[in-house]
Amino acid sequence: MSEHYYTSEPLSEIREKTFTHTIKNITLTFTSVSGVFAFGQKVDKASELIIKHFYPSGSSVLDVGCGYGAIGLFLKAAFPMQNVTMIDINSRAIDYTNHNAMKNNLNITAIKSDLYTQLTPSKFDDIVSNPPIAAGKLLNKQLIEQSCTYLNPGGALWLVAFHNKGGSALKSMMLDKFGNVEDIEKSGGIRVYKSVR
Repeated sequence: MSEHYYTSEPLSEIREKTFTHTIKNITLTFTSVSGVFAFGQKVDKASELIIKHFYPSGSSVLDVGCGYGAIGLFLKAAFPMQNVTMIDINSRAIDYTNHNAMKNNLNITAIKSDLYTQLTPSKFDDIVSNPPIAAGKLLNKQLIEQSCTYLNPGGALWLVAFHNKGGSALKSMMLDKFGNVEDIEKSGGIRVYKSVR
């Protein structure tokens, strides 16, 4: 039985894959690792879609469930003036996010946190996530509902998911919480959803 990546202290054997990936003329080098989303030799399609279509609402962004760091690090590279904070429950994810940030000379803050629990009272202009659908509806509902506490007025929550594999439920929850939700992009069954506080 494979270990789920949404776990605090992965016990699986460490296996690494190092690769380069280019999005919007920015090339970064990553090491992905077993036990962390998304282990492989390229950035997964959903993360790539949100990276391509994100645009800042202000000067700070929080990447929730950052994995080995693909989304937050690409956003920092694309928008160097952004203050980027990255969180994940998985200690191995935080280790590799920091490793990949140093490898690419990107200055970010990475914090081990179960959703928002370890954040000091902070406000962000954007929260982005490729949420852990497999971790269950309750967790993803908390991700959405608690995000308002950490968003500045006019700030936005950005989520990406396969629409027919849990994304439609996320979209409905975003509409219930924020009173608005927009499909920013659709591609290959994947959608980028955005709600503004």
